Amino acid sequence: MSNEGKTVKMHYVGTFDDGEIFDTSRPVGDPIEFVVGSGSVIKGFDDAAREMEVGEKRHIHLEPAEAYGEVDERLIQTVPVDRVPNAQDLPVGESVYMRGPDGNPFPVKVVSVDDENVVFDMNHPMAGKPLNFDLELVEVK
Repeated sequence: MSNEGKTVKMHYVGTFDDGEIFDTSRPVGDPIEFVVGSGSVIKGFDDAAREMEVGEKRHIHLEPAEAYGEVDERLIQTVPVDRVPNAQDLPVGESVYMRGPDGNPFPVKVVSVDDENVVFDMNHPMAGKPLNFDLELVEVK
């Protein structure tokens, strides 16, 4: 039985390989809801949910290609400091929001700031990282 195209609700606990939890639906109590195969969640979630049954629990390990992708060096950009308002006030190592071509904000990490340049990393914060998930399928509609 495939859940392809069906709406599912799933609880999850996401961890890095060292066991550190980076995200979970459990404390909030609300499982994630998505349509299987719609591309609205990472590939590994879709793949697991496709064949799970209600009440089933599964542990999955995802390499970057099945999660948020590899780090794309083209998304690490160096911008002259005079083209960035308040560049010296940017929080190095933290994320700030920029506006994309469509006008919508998106997060970018401030890698470094010096007298000449600001380096931004526009990759997803989880790009390049293998991830682990404990999943429980709680509903299929």
